[in-house]
Amino acid sequence: MAGHSKWANIKHKKAAQDAKRGKIYTKLAREITVAAREGGGDPEFNPRLRAAIEKAKKFNMPKENIERAIKRGTGEIAGETYEEVTYEGYGPGGVAIIVKCLTDNRNRTASEVRHAFSKHGGNLGTSGCVAWMFERKGVVTINAEGKDEEEVMMIAIDAGAEDFVNEDGQFIIYTQPQDLENVKKALEEAGVEIEEAKLDLVPQNTTRVEGETAKKVLKLLEVLEDLDDVQEVYSNFDMPDEVMNNA
Repeated sequence: MAGHSKWANIKHKKAAQDAKRGKIYTKLAREITVAAREGGGDPEFNPRLRAAIEKAKKFNMPKENIERAIKRGTGEIAGETYEEVTYEGYGPGGVAIIVKCLTDNRNRTASEVRHAFSKHGGNLGTSGCVAWMFERKGVVTINAEGKDEEEVMMIAIDAGAEDFVNEDGQFIIYTQPQDLENVKKALEEAGVEIEEAKLDLVPQNTTRVEGETAKKVLKLLEVLEDLDDVQEVYSNFDMPDEVMNNA
């Protein structure tokens, strides 16, 4: 899971840069809209919407943008209808990649994702070709600075956490999907500030890549992440720290 947490950290830094340009707001708004459409507009009774709103606030998305996205989802105001589409394939070195999208034009999205794979040394596969390599988990990320590792770990484990990793100045806590909210709530009630809590796809095994191949993998993942319709990109790569640190 270590490679997974490192990639998550890179994505978080990039998202922070995108937020300064306002670029990430479109993706955040789409997630909020779809979450509200599926589970209703009250975040108290809609965990997916609550998580989407919390993420939007962390990136300083204006309150009116959030409210407008919710109203689009509940049908109070008109807007595009987005559907969730997932693509699977292989990147350089045979790493597995899953791309989750929200789109109002499936043909456009498929074309853009296919082009990204083919241009950067990957191959788009069929549905299910790599999904079996990943497991759905709750993932809680905490800034480790100034926090007692053993104390945070015990709070998380007592609330149902499965695994705990201390890496690159962060505590990464893994849970079963149904236990995510309990663990998050227990940490918050104990006064532990959470950077992010979400459902994620975590690889069950990894594929090692090095040198130029590793750089090509990161380039493909970055290009995919940058597509307007792409919400999340998951991969099972493992690579040297120096390549990751220079990403």
